Amino acid sequence: MLRVGVVGVGNMGFHHARIYSELAKEGKAKLVGVADANFERAKEVAEKFGTEAFGDYRKLVKEVDAVSIAVPTSLHRQVALEFIENGVHVLVEKPIAESIESAKEIIKVAEKNNVVLMVGHVERFNPAVLKLKETIDQGMLGEIVTMNAKRVGPMVVRIADVGVIIDLAVHDIDVMSFLADSRVKEVYAKARNVKHPAKVEDYALILLGFEKDVDGVIETNRLTPHKTRTLNVVGTDGIAYLDYINQSLTLYDDKWVREAKIEKKEPLRLELEHFIECVKEGKKPLVGGKEGLHALEVAVKALESSAKDEVVKLG
Repeated sequence: MLRVGVVGVGNMGFHHARIYSELAKEGKAKLVGVADANFERAKEVAEKFGTEAFGDYRKLVKEVDAVSIAVPTSLHRQVALEFIENGVHVLVEKPIAESIESAKEIIKVAEKNNVVLMVGHVERFNPAVLKLKETIDQGMLGEIVTMNAKRVGPMVVRIADVGVIIDLAVHDIDVMSFLADSRVKEVYAKARNVKHPAKVEDYALILLGFEKDVDGVIETNRLTPHKTRTLNVVGTDGIAYLDYINQSLTLYDDKWVREAKIEKKEPLRLELEHFIECVKEGKKPLVGGKEGLHALEVAVKALESSAKDEVVKLG
């Protein structure tokens, strides 16, 4: 049975451990341990899910075949490379790394060691997103013209090493690239710090130009009292309204209003099942290192654009 572990069991890592423990009960994997620099937290999570706690993630390296890494973004490179260089398959939470250089190094070392590298862009596994992709590919909206995403919510002080562009907007950058089947060629952004105590940007408005002559707009902030996660896609033959939270998709054209039939499932569970499948069967992940790198590159260029107040081209 595939031996799995989790490094970093804060909010997101806790749910990785929870789902791995559920998959273990189904015989799909074995959760052999969780690691966290806060050993008391690691013990608490380990006890809850019937596994072993580690204060030092390096002690977990020889115990696992695959690992989820959910530590702060600034530590992604350091932790990921430790496992990859020891032949362990890695799912690293988004964004792939804190810098483009670190992301490229992670990808290069993963290729060298022939391990699966997957990036945790969990919205790719949202059933509503998958249904929308199917709808677009079937031509039900005609040719895509523009996409508009809103990802806003209340202040989260604990996330202080990156701002909303790298923490939140990367979700929509990746989803839009997926839906348009196109890379971003240019970006223009306005971003600033309004009240986050770490002085990182907590508001951003981003305009994306894709290679396939599609445009995207992303509004994101940590200033809104309630959480909103929506995406609208306008095509030549109709418009689609997607709600990430409710996992709903509504299509409008000049004759019909249609509600998509969607079987609601937890996106993170679908993501981890896909990761395990890729490891066991040697498949290419839906969101590999290169897809994670592109989302990060666009986010970094958005920050550059905001600082320069000009359109920035991607190579």
